Amino acid sequence: MKTTANPKARTENLVVQHVTDEILVYDLTTNRAHCLNKTAGFVWSRCTGDKSINEITEAVEAQFGHAVDEDFVRLALDQLENENLLTEKRLAGVVMPNRREAIKRLGLASAIAIPIVSSLLAPSKALGSVSCACISPGDCITQTSCPNQNNCNGSGICAP
Repeated sequence: MKTTANPKARTENLVVQHVTDEILVYDLTTNRAHCLNKTAGFVWSRCTGDKSINEITEAVEAQFGHAVDEDFVRLALDQLENENLLTEKRLAGVVMPNRREAIKRLGLASAIAIPIVSSLLAPSKALGSVSCACISPGDCITQTSCPNQNNCNGSGICAP
């Protein structure tokens, strides 16, 4: 079933780090850390608000060189939505698959990794003590190991 919903990734109050085959996302509002595997990260990065689920599915196929159906992308979107990484709660007109059934069905037929979003709650002060995360420039003043102590850039990091 083709859908016309255009999912949009949330960008505010997130610290995003791209590492080999994963995207690490720290949500400053909930103190939750999320690890998006290669396929979930790819789907999330395509959620720009101007691409349909069908277009994202086609992009996944082109990137990974294997045919997937829309349920593959819907599974990723369901996980991203559950972790508040999309701007809208229920994507209008989108029927999300039952996660367990989708994983069983996709796992048997998929030649690429099933999209996985792993999350955990971080202690409220943990990020500030080990990174340069910020919400406002004032947050940078006490973080002496950061590249900039006066600027909280658009990525939520004390840096130029």
